[in-house]
Amino acid sequence: MKYIFSKTIIIGLGGSIMYPLEIDIDFLKMFRKCILRNILNGHKFIIVAGGGKIARKYQEATQKICKVNNEDKDWLGIHATRLNAHLLRTIFKEKADPVVIDEHNKIKKLNYSITIASGWRPGSSTDYIAAQLAVDFKINEYIISGKPSYVYDKDFVKYLDAKPYFELNWLDYSKLIPKKWIPGFHSPVDPVATNLSLKNNLTAIVVNGGDLKNFNNLINVKEFKGTIIS
Repeated sequence: MKYIFSKTIIIGLGGSIMYPLEIDIDFLKMFRKCILRNILNGHKFIIVAGGGKIARKYQEATQKICKVNNEDKDWLGIHATRLNAHLLRTIFKEKADPVVIDEHNKIKKLNYSITIASGWRPGSSTDYIAAQLAVDFKINEYIISGKPSYVYDKDFVKYLDAKPYFELNWLDYSKLIPKKWIPGFHSPVDPVATNLSLKNNLTAIVVNGGDLKNFNNLINVKEFKGTIIS
């Protein structure tokens, strides 16, 4: 399976890839090399940082202290994404826009090879940010680079017989996930991003973000392992 991208590639980089148990320095070094190398091939990148383990740690901690509503859980997650986004902006400093997109329409034009984004407002994960940026900048697709290698027919962690999908349409995909956003819920593409993608005819490519060889194959129009949702 291969995919041909637009000149600008949007990557939703899962926080669990950047920060599984602690900051994954080795991964970030290799990811940095991969992105910089592909800039030389003529690509631009928008990288949307997820919250991952940091977000969940803060959300879990507050719930052990007091009752927390979904909006406050989301804000904790959003600020975790902003911390991860500034980490990415720092390591790509020589090529990245100094402004992180932390609210809608903060940047109107992509003047740098790399642009970094974080979470914006409560009500979705950073999957939605990736989809909205695709709409804003008239890009046809975005990559969800998280832990799962594919979209599966059921929870692949709980069920060893879970079957992967290689291609899927948005209507069928929407039947596999909750209809509404739940803070901290794990799904390859969240319900809000799903609805936006369906409305705007976007394509999402779900891959295991930790497998940089596969990731590099994907963006260089080579055979890759993953799920295309369109």
